[in-house]
Amino acid sequence: MYAAMVYIKRYNESVMEFVDTHCHIQSVGEKGGERTTLELWAKAGDLTSSEVIAQAEQAAVMKLLCVGCDLEDSALAVHFVQDKPQCWASIGIHPHEAQQYAGRSELLSEFASLAARPKVMAIGECGLDYYYNHSSKAAQFELLEFQLALAQQHKLPLIFHVREAFDDFWPIFDRYPGIQGVIHSFTADEQQLENILQRELFVGLNGIMTFTKNPAQLAAAKAVPLQKLLLETDAPFLTPTPYRGTINQPKNVRVVGEFLAKLRGDSLEALARVTTANAQSLFGI
Repeated sequence: MYAAMVYIKRYNESVMEFVDTHCHIQSVGEKGGERTTLELWAKAGDLTSSEVIAQAEQAAVMKLLCVGCDLEDSALAVHFVQDKPQCWASIGIHPHEAQQYAGRSELLSEFASLAARPKVMAIGECGLDYYYNHSSKAAQFELLEFQLALAQQHKLPLIFHVREAFDDFWPIFDRYPGIQGVIHSFTADEQQLENILQRELFVGLNGIMTFTKNPAQLAAAKAVPLQKLLLETDAPFLTPTPYRGTINQPKNVRVVGEFLAKLRGDSLEALARVTTANAQSLFGI
């Protein structure tokens, strides 16, 4: 009887799987891609994308969504995932990059052509960012609406980056009915969580939750319904505690999951099972 119980426990552990719904591993060891991401991966030395994927699998992180942030980065993500059964792509123009694309029809047309490529499962990351304001509001609005329309055309979900900009984001979002997606790297309060859930969007939580000192952020993380929760790393950014100071990798989505399970009072098994099902439901991966 005891031996059977041990076997069942080990079997259950072996089938527990996680999904990293937001990482940028397509530029590991590359010379092209989004500049800031490239610079951070360069600090990881001789690390290869094959090692990143293998280490993720060792941590039971079995599926990875590789997210583009500009035209070159998105094209790289699409190419990167084609021969990797663990990986899928999302194509996006980040609000930081919006100024470079606003009003440039040839670049936007080239970007739009990527949406029909195999293994492209989402549009984004896209949205509004008023924390840095690297692009004007007008350019950010234009690129957000362009990507919302592209997602409608191809019936794809979106990955949204919204920082200190929800007041402008919601009126734009609400003009595009039927949109599905996730608010990536959610760090707002329960009021914004309510706005998200009213629109039936998902909520992406990452390593920020392991080191934030903001009680409102933690309260909101606890309040996210499990059926609307997605796990992510944003690798190579936002390394979770206790690995701060190192380059983040998709394997650390398990660390995020362990922290959230304890914070929320969920079992790790239930959190893994439901968030994996959520990723399948939203992205088809």
